[in-house]
Amino acid sequence: MINPYTSDHPVLLAPMAGYTDVVFRALCTSFGCDLTFTEMISAKGLTFGNVKTAQYLSLGADEDRIAVQLFGHEHDRMADAVKIVSDHLGPHLNCIDVNMGCPAQKIVSNGDGSALMRTPALAGRIIEAMKTVSPVPVTVKFRKGWDDDTCVSFAKVLEQSGADALCLHPRTREQQYRGLADRSAIGAVKAAVSIPVIGNGDITGGESAVSMLRETGCDGVMVGRAALGRPWIFREIKAAIANEPYTPPTLAERLEVAIRHAERIEQEKGPHGLVELRKHLPRYLYGIRGSAALRTKLNEAKNAAEIRAFLLDSHKDITI
Repeated sequence: MINPYTSDHPVLLAPMAGYTDVVFRALCTSFGCDLTFTEMISAKGLTFGNVKTAQYLSLGADEDRIAVQLFGHEHDRMADAVKIVSDHLGPHLNCIDVNMGCPAQKIVSNGDGSALMRTPALAGRIIEAMKTVSPVPVTVKFRKGWDDDTCVSFAKVLEQSGADALCLHPRTREQQYRGLADRSAIGAVKAAVSIPVIGNGDITGGESAVSMLRETGCDGVMVGRAALGRPWIFREIKAAIANEPYTPPTLAERLEVAIRHAERIEQEKGPHGLVELRKHLPRYLYGIRGSAALRTKLNEAKNAAEIRAFLLDSHKDITI
C-alpha cells in the first residue's frame, strides 16, 4: 500500500458529495493527483446493506488505489463499516477517512460531520473503534471548530485516539464556506501534533498551494472546489511545489478534457451519467466569453457525441 500522507508534499483531491465519482477521480489522477477520495459514505447505509450506498465503493477501470470517506457518529457502526469497506476493496483500499467537517444541516442534525467537534470524547471513541479493525491508516478531515476555534485541542484528541493523519479545513461550521480560510489554525495544529497534517481551504492554484505549505508547515495540501472544471490544477500545483515551469492548457485542451469527461461518464454510467455531467460542464467554461449559449446546448445534448460536436464546433467562436 502506498501512503501519500508520508510522502513529500502530497496533493490530494477532497471528497465532495456529488462530484468525486469514478470518472472525476480518474481525470484528477491523470493530472498528477496523489490520492483521491470517494464521496462521503454513510456508515449506517453500509451496515444496513443499502445498495445505493454500496455503489459509492465502486472502483473505476483504471483505479488501483482509493481512499474512502465515511460519516457517522456511532463508534460500533463505524467499525462495522470499516470491515465492509476493507472486505470490498481489499488491496485497492489506501486509507479510510472520517468526515468530521461537513457543515450541511442534514448531516449535523444527526450528530455527524462537524457536529462531532462538539463532542471530542465521542470523536475519539470513533477513531479508537475503527483502528481496532482497520487494515489501513485511519485519517480525519475536520474544521476549525463548531462556532469557535477548538481545532488544536480536537486534533490532540484525535492523535491520542490513534488517527494516522489529519486534514484541516480552517473555517468553523458556522462560517460554512464563507470568508477566508484561517491558515494560522493549520499551523497551530501542525505544531501541536506529531502526525501528518494536510491543509485544505482556498487552494486555487500553484501559488496558493506553495504559500500554504510555506506559511503553515503542513505536510501537504488538499484541493476541493477549485478542481471542479479544472482537473489540471494538480499538474499546476505539482510544478509549483517542484519549482518547475508550468504552461496552462489552451482553450482547445480544456475543451478536450471536458469531452473526455463526457465520454467516460457515458461509458461508466450510461444516459443517466450525462444528467450528472451537467453540474461539471459549465465549470469547464468559466472565464470564457460567449459561453452562455453553449451551456444551453450542452444541457440539451442527448449523448457524449453531441457534446463533443457542440464543443468542437464552438471552439472557433469562443474567446477567453
